[in-house]
Amino acid sequence: MEGIGISVIEHLLIHQKESPAATGQFTRLLSELIFSAKIISREVNKAGLVDILGLTGDINVQGEQVRKLDDFANKVLIYRMQRAGVLCAMASEENADIIEVPDNLPKGNYILVFDPLDGSSNIDANVNIGTIFSIYRKVSDRSYVTLEDFLRKGAEQVAAGYFIYGPSTMLVYTTGNGVNGFTLDPSVGEFLLSHPDIKIPEVGKVYSVNEAYTCYWDEPTKRVVEYFKSPDNERGKPYGARYIGSLVADFHRNLLYGGIFMYPADKRDPAKPRGKLRLLCEAAPLAFVVEQAGGAATDGKDRILDIKATALHERVPLFIGSKKDVEKATAIMQGKA
Repeated sequence: MEGIGISVIEHLLIHQKESPAATGQFTRLLSELIFSAKIISREVNKAGLVDILGLTGDINVQGEQVRKLDDFANKVLIYRMQRAGVLCAMASEENADIIEVPDNLPKGNYILVFDPLDGSSNIDANVNIGTIFSIYRKVSDRSYVTLEDFLRKGAEQVAAGYFIYGPSTMLVYTTGNGVNGFTLDPSVGEFLLSHPDIKIPEVGKVYSVNEAYTCYWDEPTKRVVEYFKSPDNERGKPYGARYIGSLVADFHRNLLYGGIFMYPADKRDPAKPRGKLRLLCEAAPLAFVVEQAGGAATDGKDRILDIKATALHERVPLFIGSKKDVEKATAIMQGKA
């Protein structure tokens, strides 16, 4: 019927023969993620009207102050996903250790890793924020889950994506067979297909990086940024600078319009020699999305999806976006360009 869109689950079922992830358990998992995102989106949209802005007074595993809405999103996801009956364990950016599914609740064969509210430092300023998620299958035959079940290569993901909360709420995700975007229609309460088969332009027009940290970068990183600012690059004119400071927002814009997002390593904090972003809950899921859209993601040397995690909250430099832009940045970092 004209005017009626295709929902996420309908789209998944239509294409289930093409997607190895489209099992009954996976459909249930995605349904619970969507329901959680609707709850979070509702609170985000009325954040200025209730006592949910500001800090909780707690410090998360990253040493960062926890914001009220961040804490709310984390609790919603843990509560809903523990009861979905399809997970054996989870990991959150906000929790130091693995989050197990209690023995009194039904369990499944999937593992979920998530950043409950990426860009949370921007919450009080009403800037776009989002939820990033990564899904793996449990591969061991053990009846219990250990850290080794989480320390995997990003290439082993069966699905990944993000919800972005902005002027509209969107879900963008992949199961390894292209990328599709769905926009929440509040009048029917469903995420409807709005951006089918997303493809990122091979060459972008913008670069996204916090240039305030230039003094902390090594020389190869400085040369990368100078390349994108120079009229002598392969485009023959400078790229535009666009930096929101919310990974999901910067990534989403570049995914649709083309460009490169960079969060390189820097010398600000000796405890974080490889930068700020987390491999498992930020870099790997977005790398899976961007590659399925025709883009690329590296740490300045290696493909992100080939990096095997060695710690639950491992950090990694990130160069992600349009394929040729990322390839050029990586070549400069390696001294090959």
